[in-house]
Amino acid sequence: MKLPSAYIEQAAAEKVYKQQNIPIGTLPERVRHVVQCTFDGRRIVIFSGGEATSDGDLLTEIKAIHEGGGFGSIIGRNSFQRTHADAVRLLNQVMDIYAGKPSA
Repeated sequence: MKLPSAYIEQAAAEKVYKQQNIPIGTLPERVRHVVQCTFDGRRIVIFSGGEATSDGDLLTEIKAIHEGGGFGSIIGRNSFQRTHADAVRLLNQVMDIYAGKPSA
């Protein structure tokens, strides 16, 4: 699925989010809510990729997905549209995030 934004279109849904104190102010909170909605995390949630973006922006999204308990994201465009060396470096950084290794 796409990464969720903080925007809630339906007023009735927004009311429920407020009544239930469901935190959605940050991307990790929204990811956590999505994972919780999948039978309390008993289903794998993979977030779909988007447009090509900078390493920093992509790694920020990856960190938010990991922090929120997500299982991963599709990053084909963001790896295939880089040079081989840059793609390998970026993918190693992504793997480090999911492995819990501190960033350099």
